[in-house]
Amino acid sequence: MVDIELKRERIVIRYKDKKWDWILEPRYWRNAILWTIVLLIFPAVCYFVSPGLINTMINANVYAAIAIPLGLMTIGTGRMNFGPNFFIGVGGYTAALLSIAYGWGPITTLPFAIFTSVVSALVFSPLVIIARGLYYVLLTLLLPLVFLEVTFIYSDTFKGDTGLFGIVPLVDTGNAKINFLIVAYLSLAIMIVYLLAINKVFKSRYGLIMATINDDEDVAHGIGVNINKVKIISFVVAAGMIGIMGWFYAHYFSSFAGITYLPLTFMLKILLVMMIGGRAQIFGCAVGGYFVAFLETFLIRYLGPTQPIIFPVILMILLFTLPEGLFGIWRKRRYREYLPTLHVRR
Repeated sequence: MVDIELKRERIVIRYKDKKWDWILEPRYWRNAILWTIVLLIFPAVCYFVSPGLINTMINANVYAAIAIPLGLMTIGTGRMNFGPNFFIGVGGYTAALLSIAYGWGPITTLPFAIFTSVVSALVFSPLVIIARGLYYVLLTLLLPLVFLEVTFIYSDTFKGDTGLFGIVPLVDTGNAKINFLIVAYLSLAIMIVYLLAINKVFKSRYGLIMATINDDEDVAHGIGVNINKVKIISFVVAAGMIGIMGWFYAHYFSSFAGITYLPLTFMLKILLVMMIGGRAQIFGCAVGGYFVAFLETFLIRYLGPTQPIIFPVILMILLFTLPEGLFGIWRKRRYREYLPTLHVRR
C-alpha cells in the first residue's frame, strides 16, 4: 500500500520499505523547470527563425553531455582526466565500423558502443589507483593521442585523416530541417538525463562517499571506504556515458574521423566547458556547454579566419577572471551546496 504524507515543505511517499521525498520549496525546482522549458522551446523557435542555430544547440548539448560525466569521473576518482575524448573515439569508431560493415542502425550499434567503452575503461581503470598527480595527467593525455596514431597506422580500417563514411544516419525523415529538429531534442534529452542521473548520484550516500574521496583519500580510507572500488566504478560508468556521445557523433554526421575528436584541441574544448561552466559542477557543465558552443558559432560567423586565435584567448581570459566559473556567479547570489562535501575538523 502506498502511503502519502504531506508536510509543510515536502511530500513523502512510502511504499513497502522504500521512501521518496519531493521538495516543495520553489528554490529547489523552479529555476530548473523554467530553464528546461526554455530549452524545449528553443529548437522549435529556431526551426522557423534560424535553422542554423539548431546545429549550435546540438553541439552545446553534446559538449555538456561529455562534460557532465567527466565531472562525475573527476569527483569520484579525485583526479582530473585529460583524455575523455579517448572514449568518444572508442564509442564512435565502434558504431561507425559496425554500421558500415553490417548496415546496422543507431539502435543496434548503441549497446556495442557502450560495451567497448566500458571494457576499454576497465582495461585502463588501474590508472586511477596507481597513478597520481602529474603522472595521471600525462597518461590520460596520451591515451587519445596514441589512439589517433593507431588510426593512421591502420588506415585500411580507420581510414586515417579522411575518416569513415556511409554510416547509417541517426534520423532520416527525408527532410533535413526536421532531422535537425529531432536530433536537437534527442541531444537535449540525453543531456537532461545525464544531468538528472548524476545529480541524483551526487545527492545519494554514494555521492557523499565520492566527495569524501575527492576531499581526502586518507580520511575516506580511515572511515572504511573501499576507495579503489569507488574510483573504478566512477571511472568506468563515466567512460560508458562519454562513449555514448561518440556513438551520437558517428550517426549524427554519418561519418567519423579520429582527427576531429582525438587531438588536443577537442579535448581542451571539453575541459574548458567544464571549468568555465563551474569547476566540475554538473549544472555548470550545461552552462559552459552552451556558452562555448554559441561563442564559437558567433566568432566563426563574424570574425571568420581570426576565430581560431580569438576563441581560445577569450576562454583563457574567462578562466582566469572567473575562478568559480559562470555558474559560480549564480551560486554567489543564491548559495546552495549542489555537490555533497564532507568537512573534517582537524
